[in-house]
This record gives sequence, structure tokens and C-alpha cells, in this order.
Amino acid sequence: MRELHQSTSLSLPLYKEVKHQMVAALSASEWKPGEAIPAEKQLCARFGVSIGTLRKAIDELVAENILVRQQGRGTFVTVHNRGPRLFRFFNYERHDGHKDYAKFTLIRFGKAKADKACAARLGIAAGAKVFHIVTVRSVGSEPIMVEDIKLSEALFPGMTKAQLSSRPIPLYSQYQNDYDINIVRIEEGVRATLATAAHAKLLNIEPGAPLLQVHRVAYSYNDQPVEYRVSYVNTEHYQYARSNA
Repeated sequence: MRELHQSTSLSLPLYKEVKHQMVAALSASEWKPGEAIPAEKQLCARFGVSIGTLRKAIDELVAENILVRQQGRGTFVTVHNRGPRLFRFFNYERHDGHKDYAKFTLIRFGKAKADKACAARLGIAAGAKVFHIVTVRSVGSEPIMVEDIKLSEALFPGMTKAQLSSRPIPLYSQYQNDYDINIVRIEEGVRATLATAAHAKLLNIEPGAPLLQVHRVAYSYNDQPVEYRVSYVNTEHYQYARSNA
């Protein structure tokens, strides 16, 4: 039995409908991060489409880094790890262009109520419960940024300080592993600011020193906002460089 037909939507090409259905399957955790999606023949039968239509849908999902092709093995759901794809969401490099893995230190973990700005970015009601996380990222012994992160408690039930403190993996990997939430894209805005006394202490700089302030909203499938993050970056040795990976 076909899952969709050409007449499902008059406004979208058929391959877009296939893509929509595949994203729905991903959102429902039918195919988990790191797992191979079904073979093309199976998917063509499921959606009642030709191989060409299916491949156009998969091509778009690969271009959006939702799926990844592995030569000779198949097509897999993207995993966040310490490989090259980590830098897709870590948009900072030394002034000479070199990228380094950054060490994570948890400074604060607690619960709060979303203010209007946070609520608007996370798509929740003002006053809804959120987790408030503050971290410092360092390269070697040099702290390069403070991150102020807000997560809707409803999406991350049971999250604990111990869970974050002991994590040996990137935060977005933890979202995948523990909560079946896959970050697939981010939106960021950049502005200049000055270091507060608290940020200066964490970054080992003088209060009032110039910082880069980066506002980020991270999204999962179907454009669901997952995380609101404000980063305060010491640009003495590092610069913002948006990755296109």
C-alpha cells in the first residue's frame, strides 16, 4: 500500500512529499542517529515512487546534513561526534584558520522560567520551565568563550547536573543519545559587547574587554526549536567563522 500519491499535495513536487515523509519518520525516531535508512528499493515501494524521485529527496536530506552517504555501505542518519562534522556547529577558529577541539566545563546547572525573549526563540510560553546551563569552552588552558544555554524542560525530562558534568561527548551528541533529539541546523546572529565582571573572571580577561556575542537557536526536524544559546567569545586569539560543512 502506498504511503503517498502524486495527488497528496498539489503545491509540492512529489520528491518534496517523499522528503517530508522521511523527515516525519526521523522525527518519530523510526530511524535513529547512526543507523542506516532502509534500502532504496524498500523506500520506493513504501512511498510508491520511482528511484529518481526517491534519490532527489535523499539528495536534499544529505545536502542539509540530516543524512550522510557512506561509500559502499549505504545512507545513514547523521551523528554528532568528535569527527569533522563537529565543526559544523562549532564556528570558531584561531586567527590563522586552525580549528581545535574545545574542552567543556560546566559552571552552572539549574531550572528557571523562560523570559519573553527566551520563550519566543524556543517556541514556548513565557514563564515555562527551562533548564539554565552555563559552560566555559577552553582550548588547552585558554578559556575562549562562556555559553549561556536555555533548554525547554519539556523536551529534556529528567536532565541532571551529574549527567552533563560527566559527559565525554559533545552536547548535541547527548541530545541524540539520551533524548532522541537531533540538531540539524542553527541560526546565529553576531554582535559586539563588553565583558561583564562575571564573564571577565571566567575568561581571565579584564572587565570591559571587547567580546563577540553570538545568539544561537538550534533546531531539530520540522524546524522545532530545541536550544537557545548566547555565547560570549574572547576574540584575542579566536574568530567567528561560520562553517558550511
